[in-house]
Order: sequence, then structure tokens, then C-alpha cells
Amino acid sequence: MKHDYQLTAVARTALGKGASRRLRRANERVAAIIYGGSAEPQPIAIDKPAFYKALEEESFFSSIVNIDIDGKKEQVVIRDLQRHPYKELITHADFMRVDATHELTITVPLHFAGEDECKGVREQDGVLHVLANDVEVSCLPGDLPEYLEVNVANMAMGDTLHLSDIPLPKGITIVALTHGEDHDTGIVTITHPDLGTDEEDEGESSDDAPRTEADNGGEGEQA
Repeated sequence: MKHDYQLTAVARTALGKGASRRLRRANERVAAIIYGGSAEPQPIAIDKPAFYKALEEESFFSSIVNIDIDGKKEQVVIRDLQRHPYKELITHADFMRVDATHELTITVPLHFAGEDECKGVREQDGVLHVLANDVEVSCLPGDLPEYLEVNVANMAMGDTLHLSDIPLPKGITIVALTHGEDHDTGIVTITHPDLGTDEEDEGESSDDAPRTEADNGGEGEQA
């Protein structure tokens, strides 16, 4: 059953960093913006408790969200979150309008079922490695799945499932597969305990290489 996410917001007329700080200090709403479609971008302030509660659920990020803005309804999907650099605060959220007649591109999580019965693990002492936790899909808003399920119960030692092996509901397209067979990457594999995966081997070989860390400092405030 799909979740029904309902949020309440008010339109924002006071914009800028100072207004955003005052909004956070009040601790009742979160600054956000709605964009896309034929309408102008709309700065809003979302009621904080319901928004933070929704953020705790994985399905929120792959669901159509209904926002009531001063009595006007908008259907959106969440596109971006900006977080405070050291406090557990959301400083800004971006939402994109959806149109029931136009396809959207969005990332949905992969759920792996049958791990407890997996032949390659239970009978052959293999190790199951998840190579992808989500996938980008294209579909109409009404067809948007909260997740895609992949059953691994029948996988044996050495088996790998790829994007093309994901069972797709009607109306769903995996974006990567539209670019050709070379983009049909693995999503889960079973290997001998001593072998690992190519991704792990590459990670180990790069341990001695110089590392740089991206600096995302600042509060990323927006209008």
C-alpha cells in the first residue's frame, strides 16, 4: 500500500539569509521552495513536526507528496535537502511539481527479498554482496513505486543479478537501460568468502592513494 504524505505550509514573503535564520530560530517551520511545471517557483515554509516525521521514512523520498499551502494543494516530489553542517537540522528543502500526464525521473530504493532462503548463502556458504541500493526510474506519477523488490532466494554461488533482472511494474522504465546494454550493471552478487567483489578490491587498492575531502561548509541557505 502506498503511503499518503500530507504536509502543511505557508507562503514565504520574507526571503534571504536573515529571514531563513529567523524561521529556524522560531523552530516551527522549515524553509523550502516548490518549482517546476508552468507556475512560478513558490517559496514556502513547511510545518516542521510532520515534515521531520516524514523524513524518517524511506518511502517519503520516492512518493508523491501533497502540500497544502494556505489552502492551495500542490503535488510534488522531494528533490533536495540541505542540512546544517553540525546541527541535526534541515535548513532548506527543494520540491518539484508533478504533472499526472508527464513522466518524471526519480530514484527509488531496491528491496532484496529471500536473503534468509538464498541457496548460495545457506547451502554453499557464499557471501551476498549488494552492489546497488537504489535505481533511477522514469514513469508517470501515478505509476511511481515506493520501491522495487528483487528476490535473491534462487541465487547460487557466482551468480549476479543485473538491472535487467529487476521485475518492473507496468509503466516503469529503468533509465540506465535506455542507454544500451553496456549500462546493465550488477545490483547483487554471491561470491566465495575469500574473493569479495571487484568494487571491494578497487577500494582496498586505493587505500594508499592521497585523499581529499569535499568541504561542504556553510549552511547552504537559499531564498
